[in-house]
Parts: sequence; structure tokens; C-alpha cells
Amino acid sequence: MNRVQRICFAALLSALALSATGCHKKKVHAYRPPPPPAISSPTYNRPGISRVPPVVSGNTQPAPAPVPVPRDLGKPVSSELGLASWYGPPYAGRLGADGTVYDQNAMTAAHLTLPLGTMVRVTNLTNNQSVVVKITDRGPFVRGRIIDLSLAAAKATGVYRAGVAQVKVEAFATPLRPNATPGGRWCVQVGAFANASDAVKLKTDLMRRYTTAKVIEFTGPTGHWVRINPGVPDRAHATEVASAIHPKDPNALPFLTRTD
Repeated sequence: MNRVQRICFAALLSALALSATGCHKKKVHAYRPPPPPAISSPTYNRPGISRVPPVVSGNTQPAPAPVPVPRDLGKPVSSELGLASWYGPPYAGRLGADGTVYDQNAMTAAHLTLPLGTMVRVTNLTNNQSVVVKITDRGPFVRGRIIDLSLAAAKATGVYRAGVAQVKVEAFATPLRPNATPGGRWCVQVGAFANASDAVKLKTDLMRRYTTAKVIEFTGPTGHWVRINPGVPDRAHATEVASAIHPKDPNALPFLTRTD
């Protein structure tokens, strides 16, 4: 076997060895990332309560978990039945009666006569869903309604979709504030006038009739309003003023409300 034959023979043996052992490629495994962690629903945290807003899926809306009454609130000191409504835009971002900015995603409400800062439990009598809210504003200035819920509170009680609902409002004792007026400070609010001239006319008339009262006219999201602060700001004097006001506009009726 000459040199060329030996070289060819050696190459043939190498090829046979490779075919016998085979070319084993590394097996490729598809990467499957782990599922993302579950994300908790946002909660609204307020003194003594934590609410999870209901999640709307299609046409179904699961009932939220019941809201326990915080232990430090004690027993309700008053209770009333009536219609509840809710308010959001264009009130969001405006100052409420208590001086804080209205946050429609907070658990708050507006009431005409309960002291500002009062904690109340609102129960929708249609579905028995309840929520505990803080009174931070005044209203509703619509006959037959007793409380205006924030957007978040309306969703938590099922009032949001209905717009209005029959509710039970239970108020808890409010801690006395320094320099608070016994019995509260009361005023009369008249409106909402569609025309500013009607509000100004009423203001002028009331200023002549009640020289000791402070009468102001202002524009709100729903129209033009007139507010009368009696010289003696107790409920008796405010009631007397309200009963003597008979505006020509049937939609502009007087409301008795508190300023504290």
C-alpha cells in the first residue's frame, strides 16, 4: 500500500467512526416564562375600613363584601330613610364644605344637616350593600334626597348604576371640635336659578328684608344660588327665614343646611 492509498484508507476509517458515533446536537428546550403574579384590586382605605370596589364584567356586578362598622364608632345616634344619589364630575377637584378637596374616589358623602366630619353607614335597601363614609360636603339640594355619595361609595353600594336608590343612613357620634357652636351654625340656601339675574334679584330683596343677615350670591355647577346666613345662626332663626321665602321659580326652593 503506497502513501496515497494509506492516506485514503485513514480518511475512510475516520468517516466510518463519525458515522458510527453520530453527531449529537444539544437538544433545544422552549423557554416558558412563569405566569405573572396576581394583582390585587385597588382598595380605598379610610379610618377603620378597607373597601374593594366591585369589578364589572359584562352585565354582571358581584356584590362587594359587607363593610363592618369600626369598633371605635360605637352605636348609631340617629337613623333616617330616604333617597340617595351620587356626585362626581364636575364637582371633582372642588373644595367641599369642610375645606378639603373633593375626591370622588374617596369614601365620603354630602348631607344637609349632619355635622361635618360625621361618620355614617349607608345601606342600600334594594341589595343590602353597605358602606361607611365621612360627611365632608353639603347636599343634595334636590327635594326628596337625603344624601349624596361619592362615586366610589356609590359603586360600593350599587347606587352608581341606578342613579338613585332607597337607603338607610345611620349616623355615629361626632367628636366635639374646639370652639364649636352648640346646636350648630345654620343657614338657608336657595337655588339653583337658571338665570343669574333672578338670583341677584332675590339677593337684593332678601338684603332689604333681613338687614342683620349676610346674603351672598354665587354660581355653582348646577346654577346660580343665594345663601342667607341669619344674624343669629341657630336652627330656629334659619327655619324662620326659610319658611318666609317663596321664590317664583318652582325649582329654586329654600334648603335648610348647616355650615359646620
